[in-house]
Amino acid sequence: MPADFLMNTTPVIPTCDLCDAHKNDASGRFRVLPPVFRDFGAVRRFAGPVVTVKCFEDNTPVKAAVESPGEGRVLVVDGGASLRRALLGGNLGAAAARNGWAGVVIDGCVRDVAELAVCEVGIRALASMPLPTERKAEGLRDLPVLVQGVWVRPGDWLYADEDGIVVSDRRLEA
Repeated sequence: MPADFLMNTTPVIPTCDLCDAHKNDASGRFRVLPPVFRDFGAVRRFAGPVVTVKCFEDNTPVKAAVESPGEGRVLVVDGGASLRRALLGGNLGAAAARNGWAGVVIDGCVRDVAELAVCEVGIRALASMPLPTERKAEGLRDLPVLVQGVWVRPGDWLYADEDGIVVSDRRLEA
């Protein structure tokens, strides 16, 4: 794996530039997530290859993922858009930063917002919710997930900045 992954320094191409370049793509290879995600981490711009997790109100697979080497990747969590339980908190946000994840995008909630704000990792989620999950060891990893009506697959590339989040089936150039 290239050194930029290990150092979490993958260049982030502005999402507006990517959208300008791919606005007429009808193939489905380039996708834009809806503007429903809030920014919670200290890193505002991030990009990297995607790892996926699917879980509902049980963050067991999220914990396992962020406690493993991130290698500059982005964890995309299909949390079923639940607003009832937080799938990531301060401890797991710190683990993601410590283990080299470029970012975490959660179709669901986070908690410990003040702690997440100082984690050196990109974190996007729908909302904050103080209630933690119940760990039942349920969930799946490395499968296509539907996030806010947009398919995201393992190995896709995700780019996030202040303007939004885009996904491509390959790494894009400036």
